[in-house]
Amino acid sequence: MFLLLLPSSSFFLLKILAVTAGLFVLLELLLRLLGVGNPLIYVADAECGYLLAPDRTVRRLGNLIQINQYSMRSPSIAPIPEPQTLRVLLLGDSVANGGWWTHQTNTISELMARQLKQEFANLPLAQPEAKVKYFDCEVLNASANSWGPRNQLAYAQRFGLFGSQIVVLLLNTDDLFASAPNAAVVGRDRSYPDRQPPLATLELLRRFLPALPANTPTAPAAENRDRVGSNLEAIRQIKSMADAARCQFVLALTPKQHEFGEPGPRDWEVKARERLAEVVEREKITYINFLPIFNSAAELATLYRDSIHLSPQGNQLVSKTISHQLTCSPI
Repeated sequence: MFLLLLPSSSFFLLKILAVTAGLFVLLELLLRLLGVGNPLIYVADAECGYLLAPDRTVRRLGNLIQINQYSMRSPSIAPIPEPQTLRVLLLGDSVANGGWWTHQTNTISELMARQLKQEFANLPLAQPEAKVKYFDCEVLNASANSWGPRNQLAYAQRFGLFGSQIVVLLLNTDDLFASAPNAAVVGRDRSYPDRQPPLATLELLRRFLPALPANTPTAPAAENRDRVGSNLEAIRQIKSMADAARCQFVLALTPKQHEFGEPGPRDWEVKARERLAEVVEREKITYINFLPIFNSAAELATLYRDSIHLSPQGNQLVSKTISHQLTCSPI
């Protein structure tokens, strides 16, 4: 009865508002079904810069993401592996982590675990001791977006190596230039939220709207201008930690997409790679340089999803190459 007494213009306005509200609710529900509005949460950390909030399982755009009690992108683990279980600690950045665009089962760590089991099962009879020693394999994924060697070193110093027999440090070329760990980005940079957004629609809008300037500077404290040198020293320290724990240490470096063909790596990238090669030789590091490996791949264009991050095919190639290296080396 009340609606009938309203002027026609007001009634029309109410209809528009009702339809708009209904569409908004439908959009919110759809976004929630896709996992929007439920991002991974980051925790500021003075040494590591930031960590993924522990003990969380979310789905984003259909992709399962599990974060365990140690802020790894892995299922929950025991602090020490079971007897006859080969444990590999994978330290990395967003390439190793896989981000929201990679289902848990397709991360490099999960692929490695499956491939290592297959590699050990297929070892020739001339190496039966490995098959007897390890009947299970697990690969722990300690990584986060934009982590560099100094973040990874701080993580290893904080949590240890979890009784791993092997430590794999997986970097990409950009990581050689990574800045010092920076906790100030958490909660201020939209890529590092520290809480759930009130609405999925709001999170979506924030992804497309220009970022607002933060009230607090997000730049890390002044540091040595030689970032490459600082990161190479962090790599050396991770190697020393592995040596002290009697772990096998493997360093792997994936290239950026522009490093292929002409003109190839930029001058500063070439120099950084040369400095890395010197550290590798001096420290006697087992090193996998994926630039020539990717260059020889038949379908190079299918290995990347963007300029840095790998496609499922790229993840497969990286995990298979590292797994083969591990089974060919004494463990």
